[in-house]
Amino acid sequence: MDALFVPLAGAVGASVDQVKLISCLLIAYPLGSVFVRIPSDKPTLRHLFNISVSLFYFFPMLGMYTGFLQLLGDILITYFAAKFSSTSKIMPWFIFLFILGHLMFNHIIRVIYDLSYETIEVTGPQMVLTMKLTTFAWNVWDGRRDPKDLDKWQLEKSVREFPSLLEFLGYALYFPGVLVGPSLEFTDYINLVHERTFTAPGKHEGGRRLPAGRKRVGYRKMVTGLAFLGVFVVFGGSNNYSVMVTPWFAEQSWLKRVLLAQLYGTCERTKYYAIWTLTEGASILTGNGFTGFTPTGQSTWNGAANVIPTVIEFPSNFKVLLDSWNMKANVWLRECVYKRITPKGQKPGFWSSMLTFATSAFWHGAQVGYYLTFLMGGFITSAARLARMNFRPFFLPAEGQPITTAKRLYDFVGALISLLVLNYVASPFMLLTWENSIIGWTRLGWYGHVVIMGSLLFFYVGGSGFCRSLQKKRGISSKKVASASGAATPVAEKTFQVPPALDKIVPPPI
Repeated sequence: MDALFVPLAGAVGASVDQVKLISCLLIAYPLGSVFVRIPSDKPTLRHLFNISVSLFYFFPMLGMYTGFLQLLGDILITYFAAKFSSTSKIMPWFIFLFILGHLMFNHIIRVIYDLSYETIEVTGPQMVLTMKLTTFAWNVWDGRRDPKDLDKWQLEKSVREFPSLLEFLGYALYFPGVLVGPSLEFTDYINLVHERTFTAPGKHEGGRRLPAGRKRVGYRKMVTGLAFLGVFVVFGGSNNYSVMVTPWFAEQSWLKRVLLAQLYGTCERTKYYAIWTLTEGASILTGNGFTGFTPTGQSTWNGAANVIPTVIEFPSNFKVLLDSWNMKANVWLRECVYKRITPKGQKPGFWSSMLTFATSAFWHGAQVGYYLTFLMGGFITSAARLARMNFRPFFLPAEGQPITTAKRLYDFVGALISLLVLNYVASPFMLLTWENSIIGWTRLGWYGHVVIMGSLLFFYVGGSGFCRSLQKKRGISSKKVASASGAATPVAEKTFQVPPALDKIVPPPI
């Protein structure tokens, strides 16, 4: 089918693989409307529909024959290992290590063959499938445990009745998310197929148990995703991080290079915004992502989101920025790694965080650039938290008082610094190699390292102590300091895609 896409690829300046991927995501929209018209009392047809559409994607559309066989192998190994060893404590860890190891093997193959991100191959769908299969293994294990030993999420997602092979294949090959996500848990998939998620008081479509508003939100996501895609097509070809390693970029002034890096970062992210928003909209059309009703009875559909672009481009701080990126991966890391490696009766500590970060790094790939970005992330989160703890209390208004101009200025400066640091630290993630990453950072004058390491140096050589003593002199309560710092962040709100923050390992003197 490549001949059908070559002219379009040439017209928009994209690779044939990219055009085929976007075509699959757009085809999912009308197919989503077909899916919901299959009666929910005939779940077998819905499972078969998911499988058939995914086979269409992998075979005639993408030509990913051997890749699909690898994915099918992972699916079958997970299914039968969980089926015949569901009561074994080793089962979820075996599946986790096997599936993640297989993914890492393919990541290494991708590096060996030097495949660019424009090439669509097995690791993309495999990353999504890794989250789904390993989560399923833990959900099955939770279904065999005493409910009193489970937390709220584990209890809601636990699988107590083992599925048929057809049900599991339908889940693994759920077509709106099979290529790039979003990932979902098995119980959510089954509830979707049987339309158990949807309850009154909102309006419903026809005679189906499907809230009104699904199409409005879904197609709005499609328009938004296409808008992001248009920005990337028009501007992304000449405004991306690869320009940073060209002789032309080196000839520009330092200030211009820094400003260009901000443009490059935004343009690079638009392709992720486009893909994740498009697949979110298609998922919503099948009924996935329903999160309840507003007080006025209007349906809300936030459960399939994987990114919140407005928060990333206009962040109030670096933490909320990270929380709004690749959100499904963060949930997976929290529920399938962070909580699982902590012995019962103990609180998660440094090693829980470090092993969770290592999993995140391996899951993303084998390129050096990923690790440079992630490792820097640990220092950034530490510097950001120390800044909130030491500076923010001075700008918080008294309880019951309106926000001051100083607080608004503080928020603006914080958002600006967060975005500057993001566009700096993200460059190796796209440049991939050690050589290009170092060239890119060098041509930016290492400003991100200066800001972050300089901040940490300030806090560790007495800055934290000075700020705390000044807070006491001004009568700033410890409650306000704790609120500003986010020191007691609940597990459900933690970010797991970067290593543990430095201040959590070695607190600065105060």
